[in-house]
Amino acid sequence: MSDKLTVRFVRRSDFDKWLPLWDGYNAFYDRKGPTALPREITEMTWARFFDGYEPVHGLVAESDGELLGLTHYLFHRSTTLIEPVCYLQDLFTAEAARGKGVGRALIEGVYEQARLKGSPRVYWQTHQTNRTARTLYDKVAEHQGFIIYRKLV
Repeated sequence: MSDKLTVRFVRRSDFDKWLPLWDGYNAFYDRKGPTALPREITEMTWARFFDGYEPVHGLVAESDGELLGLTHYLFHRSTTLIEPVCYLQDLFTAEAARGKGVGRALIEGVYEQARLKGSPRVYWQTHQTNRTARTLYDKVAEHQGFIIYRKLV
């Protein structure tokens, strides 16, 4: 990786370089094999980045023409704020790029987009066992102790 790292919006032409990162992210969370995301979800996720009516956005980190990481985020309303809140939904860096500032740059990219949209808050979740990522997260944000409950219906 060169010293030149760029964080930018995904482009339609990025799909073939974005897909291995997306697949890596899903594999990290054990969404592979029989539990893999159906291709239609991947295709819809990709399409949402380019639909002006969707609140879902994608950024990638690029160096020397290679995509090293991705982040996806969305804006939504809140009952405790007037301005939209920004949820950083996905963050993933290629294994070879870890520990080199790619994840931090992607988070900072989301922070910048939130500021531009007038959003006062960015938040995200990760698994408690994701210690490597949490080391970074503890440096760039505040863990507030919330526990997440989920039920598939």
